[in-house]
Amino acid sequence: MPRKGENIYKRKVGRWEGRILKPDGKYRYIYGKTYREIKEKKKNLQEYLKSQIGKKATCLEKASVQFEQWLNNYSFEYVKPSTYENYYFCIHKYVIPFFKNSNHDQITELQVKQFVETVCRNDTISPAYKRKILTIFKTSLRGIMKSAANYSELIELVRIPKYENPCISIFSVNEQRLVESTILHFQDKRSLGILLCFYTGIRLGELCGLKWSDLDLEAGTMNIVRTVSRTKAFHQNGLKTALLVSMPKTQSSIRKIPLPIFLIELLAPFKKNFCENRYILSGSNTPMEPRACQKLFKKILTSAGVKDRKFHAIRHTFATRALECGVDIKTLSEILGHSSVSITLNIYAHSLMEQKKIAIDKLNVLHMTQMNSRPFAVKYSVTNI
Repeated sequence: MPRKGENIYKRKVGRWEGRILKPDGKYRYIYGKTYREIKEKKKNLQEYLKSQIGKKATCLEKASVQFEQWLNNYSFEYVKPSTYENYYFCIHKYVIPFFKNSNHDQITELQVKQFVETVCRNDTISPAYKRKILTIFKTSLRGIMKSAANYSELIELVRIPKYENPCISIFSVNEQRLVESTILHFQDKRSLGILLCFYTGIRLGELCGLKWSDLDLEAGTMNIVRTVSRTKAFHQNGLKTALLVSMPKTQSSIRKIPLPIFLIELLAPFKKNFCENRYILSGSNTPMEPRACQKLFKKILTSAGVKDRKFHAIRHTFATRALECGVDIKTLSEILGHSSVSITLNIYAHSLMEQKKIAIDKLNVLHMTQMNSRPFAVKYSVTNI
């Protein structure tokens, strides 16, 4: 039988419950099938919490050092180099400078709350980058404070603000027509890669990473299996950046995309002149720099007399055209390489709204042509059949 003061109770459902008072004054609950099981769990947890008090004090002494050590331990084995670069800059530019301040040299609930507020109130940081900073901060906090008694409370304080994706200025049908015409008559035939993006929606890095072996013109498909990016060279002496060829953004980004017939006919003559293992844009064993591809894109826009846009606008244009043509959202999501349909819906909500407006306009026409006409007169009625 449980003794008074043990804080062990048998609930009405038959399950046993125990609670322990943590150093922060809050209770931690444990559950089990028997009284003996709860008593044993409670004893072990109390011993564990006592052992963590010393560790917690050490962890609270030099917060900036803790974040630096966490970053050093968070190696390329866990994340892609481009992702690690984001972690590096966010930790060094925002997190460490904040906690190096003599007033913020400990990881406490107050300091965590103040850091979140500082980031959210900084008007020089875009809403998207605020989300990135706080997401990385939360990840690092999980790694550093996983043994702390108030771990859950600390993590709960880092609320990621909601962010609505801005509507990227896509190409109108007329602008796309001008760009395509310029590409087809452009002297630099690498521009055909940009045309490929307009009809497949692939990312810039995926375009630079395409090899001729990735194109199966007989089957009319294209495999996306790598991406190219230039990132900070953390482990290469003398080099500030390095050109990296790696796996695509996510596992879902590894995909097979059908090609339009007109693109197959355009690319077929070029494929005959190159080895299968050569990169399509560069024509060599080394991929084309993403920045060089962006410069080529800018030249084409200037020649076409079209307003300047980011390269990523091509991907949004592809998604919009696909929705206009009636492509269902699941198919579009798989072509774009998104991990879920919800991502596609969130990013291209502006395109879907245009489709909704078109649907409502059709109903308006139905009303004006059919429902608004005068009702016909009924001269006879049949009551007995």
